[in-house]
Amino acid sequence: MRAPIDVATRVSPQLSDLIEKMVNDPDREQSPTLGEVRIVLQDATETEATEMASLHPQDRTSLTVELDELIEEYGDEALAIDFVATKASEALSRVIEAAMDDASLPEEPTLGSVREAIVGGLTARLIGHGTIEPDEDATLLEEIDELIREFGQDVAAEDFIRFE
Repeated sequence: MRAPIDVATRVSPQLSDLIEKMVNDPDREQSPTLGEVRIVLQDATETEATEMASLHPQDRTSLTVELDELIEEYGDEALAIDFVATKASEALSRVIEAAMDDASLPEEPTLGSVREAIVGGLTARLIGHGTIEPDEDATLLEEIDELIREFGQDVAAEDFIRFE
C-alpha cells in the first residue's frame, strides 16, 4: 500500500535523511519498508548509527519513537521511500530564497512563479552576483520542472528549500 503523497511532510529531517540513505544504498535490491528501517535503526551499534546518520543515542531513541508511530499508522510493510522529504538542490534553494526576497514576485512564491523567474533572468542575476555557479544554471530549469510535475505549480516553493 502506498502512503499519501504528503506523508513525507510529517517526517523529521533526521528520519527522512536516514531513510534516504537506506533507499539510495546501492547494495539493496529492493526498496526498504518502514519495518526494515526500524530493524536497522534498532540493531545498529552506536558506531554504525553514528556513521549511518550522525545520530547521538538520544536522537536514535527519538527517531525510533517517531518511526514506531509511522509504523502504527501505516504498517511495517509501507515503502520507506514514501517518507523521504523531497528537497531542492543547494543551487535551486538559493534561487528560491532569492525569489522570496524579490519584491517583483509574490510574497510567498510558488514553484510556478519561481520557474517564471528563472526563465525571466533571475538565475542570470544570481550568477552575476556570484550566488550560484554558471554551470548550475543548466540544471535548474530541469529540476524545477520535475518538482512541478511531481507536486504542481501552485505549491509553495519555500517548502522545498534545503537547509544544510
